[in-house]
Amino acid sequence: MRARLVTIAVAVALAVGGCGSSTPAVSVSVAPVTPTPAGAEEVTTAPEVADTDCDIEASLRPGPLPPPGAMPPGSTMAAIAERGRLVVGVDQSTYLFGFRNPSTGQLEGFDIAVAREIARAIFGDPNRIDLRVVTASQRETALTSGQVDLVARTYSITCDRKENVAFSTVYFYAQQRILALKGSGITSTASLADKRVCAVSGTTSMAALFALDPRPTLFGVRSWTDCLVMLQQGQVDAISTDDVVLFGLAAQDPTVQVVGASIGNEPYGIGIKKENEDLVRFVNGVLDQMRRDGTWERLYDAGLSSLGPSPGPPPARYQD
Repeated sequence: MRARLVTIAVAVALAVGGCGSSTPAVSVSVAPVTPTPAGAEEVTTAPEVADTDCDIEASLRPGPLPPPGAMPPGSTMAAIAERGRLVVGVDQSTYLFGFRNPSTGQLEGFDIAVAREIARAIFGDPNRIDLRVVTASQRETALTSGQVDLVARTYSITCDRKENVAFSTVYFYAQQRILALKGSGITSTASLADKRVCAVSGTTSMAALFALDPRPTLFGVRSWTDCLVMLQQGQVDAISTDDVVLFGLAAQDPTVQVVGASIGNEPYGIGIKKENEDLVRFVNGVLDQMRRDGTWERLYDAGLSSLGPSPGPPPARYQD
């Protein structure tokens, strides 16, 4: 019975698809699809002109730093201590500064290490921290709405941002540069004429690119890894942002390289809700202690040594 069924099946197959079939074979050609990352769009409207009428790097002078577990009654730090966790807005896709380690699933990077030192200063424990991922465009809203206590996310200090957000003293200096494929011929901003360049929407990097003359075609995305995907897929010719971010991308793809001179200086600060002046002074006290006791250098050596020798911690500048 089994042999008979097999014979019938073979016969049917030959009748349908055999050489004697009157139906010609159809050739089907399907073009490969390389979709752009969600939210990617061409940027054609100029960002608002940056206000430079302020002392960008000046912040509130710290007072004496209280010992962990002894925050002043009624202070913002005391409220955080009562909650039991410091809530910090961070990144998860910027290698070296804020990224999710694929081996452990944990968030790591220089920004996160600095945030843990602030938690250590409040609780005596760097792990008493709640890390919440925010995009570049969500940083200000996360602070002003009270969703987070701090933002430690390659947050460049600008006069415009200081209108709505308070910043700590500078804890890192970056330089805006270019990432391009090796052998592409792109070596400077002059090489970007008639090219397609990617940057994250809402960043100071995009504003600097829009000001170039001639201006390249610009694409805004949600994260720097989205830019890398577009570069790998041939949808853009280059990426431009802070050099530390670009070196992190280059570490993930040996076919690209960081090129060109600095387009602009980017001072990073910890973002804090503007009303919480006591927390600003406290964070500045922690950063000052990190500069003096070697913690900043230790964190650099542990997480950023691939960038080269340590430049040393930026000096603090206070406005009162």
